[in-house]
Amino acid sequence: MLTLEELRAMVAQGDIETVVAGFTDHYGRLMGKRFDAEMFVEEIAGGGGHACDYLLTVDMEMDPVPGYRFANWELGYGDFHLVPDLRTLRLASWLEKSALVVCDVKSEKTHDCIAVAPRSILRRQVDAARAMGYAGFAATELEHYLFRTGYREAAARGYRDLEPAGWYLEDYHILQGSRTEDFHAAARRHLKLSGVPVETSKGEWGRGQHELNIRHAEALDMADRHVVFKQCLKELADASGMSLTFMAKLGEEGAGSSCHIHFSLWQEGKNAFAERAEIFRWFLGGWIARVPDVMVFYAPTVNSYKRYVDASWAPTRLAWSHDNRTAGFRVVGKGPALRIECRIPGADCNPYLALGASLASGLDGIASRTEPPECFVGDIYAAKNLPRVPHRLGEAVERFAASEFAKRAFGDEVVEHYAHFYRTEAAAYDRAVTDWERRRYFERI
Repeated sequence: MLTLEELRAMVAQGDIETVVAGFTDHYGRLMGKRFDAEMFVEEIAGGGGHACDYLLTVDMEMDPVPGYRFANWELGYGDFHLVPDLRTLRLASWLEKSALVVCDVKSEKTHDCIAVAPRSILRRQVDAARAMGYAGFAATELEHYLFRTGYREAAARGYRDLEPAGWYLEDYHILQGSRTEDFHAAARRHLKLSGVPVETSKGEWGRGQHELNIRHAEALDMADRHVVFKQCLKELADASGMSLTFMAKLGEEGAGSSCHIHFSLWQEGKNAFAERAEIFRWFLGGWIARVPDVMVFYAPTVNSYKRYVDASWAPTRLAWSHDNRTAGFRVVGKGPALRIECRIPGADCNPYLALGASLASGLDGIASRTEPPECFVGDIYAAKNLPRVPHRLGEAVERFAASEFAKRAFGDEVVEHYAHFYRTEAAAYDRAVTDWERRRYFERI
């Protein structure tokens, strides 16, 4: 990590020429600007910058979507204020002579954080935890598929017939993992140099699938690390003539890619879960109970829901257990390391939204003293009487839109805004004609 004074010195010495100032849109994509480094240290670091507010109303193709109150053609798509959070200032080691800083998105008029911006949503929950005397610590475990085919060629092929980096299932497999060490060693090195502490990397349960884990941190810091992590890996792959994807489900066969969330609450420097059993129970109870209300923040795309298949390592039912990977909620660790692992989110989630939903749900459980169900022992996939995770994006968004809990936790404005976003995403899929339909119906219907 860099202080502003350290950055000034590096700029003066010619070691840094560019500063990337970014924030995420609803999909979790990094948006923003590249500033000349001298301009950044002289003006932007203190005064902030600007970007068009349409960026919080666009779809995947960057088209502004009508129907939002926040920004629209009638309001003229003005600017919002990008305010660098200088605690996040760091080298972007994988880029030449570059630094990166994460920005808060604020109103030009009031200078308050814009409620519908993803980082603002997590900030609100972090503040709510602090008001209750807690700090939330989290880690996000991201999985990805790596290909020897570059992004441009992959697009030209319609993302078909890509060459996976591995050719057999390689979960924990050192030999197969060594074949991608050229990429993953570089990723670990650049992340570490860029203020994202690394723990491990390993093969996963798919051809060319890997997991690279970074160290836990307070929730907002963890979400920032997550965003830097994804940007670093994508740009490293692109520069190497390769590609990787964080899609939740790449194909009908094989494992999906998850973003398991590990969470614990701390109070006065101690793990509150370990110190007070009732806090652990109520947080777990609230987190489980509120999954249907906030499922869109864990599973934000149509593709997300195709990951929830029995016996696929992805959870399909709402239950908890001790160190049981068939559970949606797996309790692991002991003492200061006691934590809850939620296995529901996919690798396609926006970390600010997923962590915000997790924290809001757990805090509501504490406030309401929500007891969790009985600990399940055995194969949860085989337990047909347990409630299932929502099946489809359309189902999940309507539950979110009607949820009194979501409105209370995030505010009416946020719920209305994101309900429109997810309905738009679901409608885009409903209009699409897929390869599956052409294969099935072209000749034989």
